[in-house]
Amino acid sequence: MNVAVLLILGLGLLEAEGRRNRCYFNRTQEYCVCYKLSEETVGSIIQCLAATVVEFQGGDLERYIDFPVRDLDASAIETLGSLIVQKIIIGNVLVPEIILARVLRFFSYTHVQELAFESCIFQGTGDWSDMDGQNLPIRSLSFHNVTSAPLTGQEQAFSSLSRWLESLEELAVTGSGVASLPCAIGMVFRALRSLDLAQNSLGDGSLSLSFCQGAFPQLQVLRLQHNNLRSYHSVCEGVQLLPELRHLDLSHNNLVADPSSSCQWLASLLHFNLSNTGLDEVPKPLPPNLEVLDMSHNHLHAVDISQDSLRKLFLNQNLLQAVPSIRNYPMLDTLHLDNNSITELPRDEVKLLRRLQDVAVADNPFSCSCSGAGGLQALAAAGHLRQGWPGEYRCHSPAQYQGWPVAQVPVSVLRCDPAAVVAPICVTLALLGLVGA
Repeated sequence: MNVAVLLILGLGLLEAEGRRNRCYFNRTQEYCVCYKLSEETVGSIIQCLAATVVEFQGGDLERYIDFPVRDLDASAIETLGSLIVQKIIIGNVLVPEIILARVLRFFSYTHVQELAFESCIFQGTGDWSDMDGQNLPIRSLSFHNVTSAPLTGQEQAFSSLSRWLESLEELAVTGSGVASLPCAIGMVFRALRSLDLAQNSLGDGSLSLSFCQGAFPQLQVLRLQHNNLRSYHSVCEGVQLLPELRHLDLSHNNLVADPSSSCQWLASLLHFNLSNTGLDEVPKPLPPNLEVLDMSHNHLHAVDISQDSLRKLFLNQNLLQAVPSIRNYPMLDTLHLDNNSITELPRDEVKLLRRLQDVAVADNPFSCSCSGAGGLQALAAAGHLRQGWPGEYRCHSPAQYQGWPVAQVPVSVLRCDPAAVVAPICVTLALLGLVGA
C-alpha cells in the first residue's frame, strides 16, 4: 500500500506523542480509530479494512508537502475500490491544502460517502485544477472547530470543485467563526439539502448576502443555532430566496420581534425551532403552514395564537400558568408543557387533551384538587402522558398532599364531581316513582 493511499485514508502519518501510534478496531461497531500513525507502525491500518467508519487523530503532514503524489496504479485502485469504509473522520491535524488538493481526487475510487474534519487547521492554498470535472462519491461533508483562510477570494477553488460540490447533499461548518458565505459559493451547491452553520458568527445582515438569488436552490434544512442573530424579522427577510426550505433552527440566538414588520415567512416552512431565544411572547407572524413549533426554554407567560396546521407544539421551560386552548390547534397531536407554572388542568381542556397522542406536563406546581389530580390521572390512564409519569408529577398544594406523587392522590367521583353522582340518582328515583305510580 503506497503513501498516496495512506494519505487518502487518513492524512494522518507521523510520530506519536502520548498515545501509541496504531489503529484500534471495534468489530461490533465496525469502527476503527488510528492515533498518529508513523511509518514504522502503519501496518496496523490493515485492521481498518473491515471498518465502515475510520477515524484518524493527530499527525503532522507538513513534512509531506514536497512529496510527489503520483497517479495510482491498477492494484492501488483495486484496493481502494474493495474497501467498505463509508465515513472518514480526520481530527486534530494541520492540513496543508496543497496536499489535500493533490489526494482528494483519489476518493473517486472509494465508496466513502461522508468526510468530516474536526479541530483541524487548514494551511496555505492548494492547486485545485486537478479536480476540474472530477466527481466524488462523498455526499456529506462537515467541518467542526476548524481554522482556515477566509472563504472570500476562494471562488476559483470552488469553481474547480464544482463538479463534486454541485452533487453534495449535506454540508456542516460549525464552531468555525464563519461570519458570512459569499453569494457565489452558495450557487455552487445545486443539490444541497441540509446546511448546518451552528456556533458561528452570523449576524442579521449576513443572511441576505449568503442566501442570495440562485444560492442553495434545493435547501430544505437550515440550522443557525448559536449565532449572533438578533432580529426575528431580519431572519425572515434573509431566507426569502430559499424556496424549498422546510426546517429552520434559530435556537440559542437572542431574538427580538418587531411587531411592525410586514415580512411573511415562506409557505414551505414546516419545522420552526425558536427555543432558547429569549422571547417573552410568541412572535408574529408565524409561517402559515407550520407543523412543528418549538418555543421551549423562553419567557412566555401566555400563548395566544391560532395555527390550523400545527401538529407538534413544544412549550416546556416557560412561565405559563395555564394550558393553551387546544381548540386553536385542530391538528395537534403532541403538546409539551413541562416546567411551567401550571397548577391544574381544567376539565374542559382535559377532554380536549385526550385526543392528543403525546402530552407532557411534568414538573409543574400542581394543586392536587380534583381537577389538578383527577385530570392528570385520567390522562395517564388513557395513555396520553408519555414522558415523566408518574415520578415527575408531584403535588405542590394543598398542604396535606404537598410532595405527594399525583398518581397517589385519592380522587373519588363523589368528592370531585358530585353532580356526576347526584344526577343519576335523581333520574333513578324519578323512574322508580313512575313505576310505583
